[in-house]
Amino acid sequence: MATESNGAPAGAPAPQDPKTSSASAPAKTPAAAPAAAANPEKLTPAQLKAKAKAEKAARRAKVIETKAAVAAATPAKEAGKGKGKQDGQPPQSKQHRGSMSGRRPSIGGPLIEKEKDARSGIPECFSHVPMAKRVQLSQTHKDVDPAVLVAGQQMAAFAIKDSISRLEATLLAFKKVIESYETPKGNSLSRHLVPHVLNPQIEYLTECRPMCFAMGNAIRLLKTKINSFDINDPEDETKEELLEWIDTMINERIKLAEYLIARNAAGLIEEGEKVLTYGRHRLVEKTLLKAKEIGKTFDVTIIDDPYERGGQTLAKTLRQAGINVLYSPNLGGLRPKVAGATNVILGGEAIFANGSLNAASGTADVAMAGQNAGAKVTVLCETINFERERVSVDALTYNEIDPERNTAECFRLLYDNTQDKYISGVVTEFESGGGNSPAQAILALLRMREDPQIA
Repeated sequence: MATESNGAPAGAPAPQDPKTSSASAPAKTPAAAPAAAANPEKLTPAQLKAKAKAEKAARRAKVIETKAAVAAATPAKEAGKGKGKQDGQPPQSKQHRGSMSGRRPSIGGPLIEKEKDARSGIPECFSHVPMAKRVQLSQTHKDVDPAVLVAGQQMAAFAIKDSISRLEATLLAFKKVIESYETPKGNSLSRHLVPHVLNPQIEYLTECRPMCFAMGNAIRLLKTKINSFDINDPEDETKEELLEWIDTMINERIKLAEYLIARNAAGLIEEGEKVLTYGRHRLVEKTLLKAKEIGKTFDVTIIDDPYERGGQTLAKTLRQAGINVLYSPNLGGLRPKVAGATNVILGGEAIFANGSLNAASGTADVAMAGQNAGAKVTVLCETINFERERVSVDALTYNEIDPERNTAECFRLLYDNTQDKYISGVVTEFESGGGNSPAQAILALLRMREDPQIA
């Protein structure tokens, strides 16, 4: 048989070195590649391995090239997003997040979108409950006085929180409005001041934060006072009388009422008694300090609001005055804490015509626990906070949503409702029954306030 010089049979393919074939496989010309694909049976295992490596390297190169192209196109997409914002169209990513959360994208501008987002997580059954909000100055009525603008912004930001502080700020702002007021020609103060001047101020304050009961009562009394003037009364004398009336309201219904309530309630604290309170209320703080001032010895337990933490400040103030204080940061373990108390003193935001108490959230829990433990539950409240026409049996009708703790997952109500059966007595600025009157007697107290001749 004829053989080649290398010893292989004639006509058979010459054997190849694996290293040589591996190195030469990627260097095949394009014309040779189809031939190899058409005759795969002629490729040795080493050639197939080299071919696989070449294909893998080509795929990697293609992936790298694709990533480079995407990175190069990114600035153009970002520019497109910015253009969409200028045209009033929100970016696609924000639209996608909105659709995932069940919200519709806003088409009314940034202010409307912000307002919708603030209440988007509130269930439909609580949609009637109002919430404080920051009102843009550009959206306010042109006739709103600067003093009222400042008061409204402070209320919306909760720099002024409790009802009496808001009442005082409102009356002082109205004083500025009346001082700068001039009756237009052809009008009278008694007919022009309320609809054209005061009403825009009231609407602005209400838009910033829902009006509290003290503000509503005072504004109603102020309007009644203005309407009582004769159209022919001199403007200067009328304005002077209105300013004096506002000063009297502040002095009698706020400052004097605070002093009398603290004095009356301090007289109800007995020597060696264990007093319990919730959070920090200014009337309760004044009462405890007054009781210490007149020489009484007692202990105080403070159960704090876990969100406001006002009880910490009250605890520091009482300790500096020499009062023994036990502080609890929340309502956990409420029953054993209340069990040792003999007098539960609470502050109220308002009292309704049926005797129910409107107060900071958590007050109802403390009142019910105290009543069940056999302690007397005393509420401190000014008569300007009494509501003579409306009643309340739950906390869902007259309330507010806390704007600082309102998210898509949960929200918090600022107030709760305590039924009159859990209240032993109410201390007001009147010395009726030693300063302690039943909660159901507020209508009689109001009549006595309006007509002192009533026995």
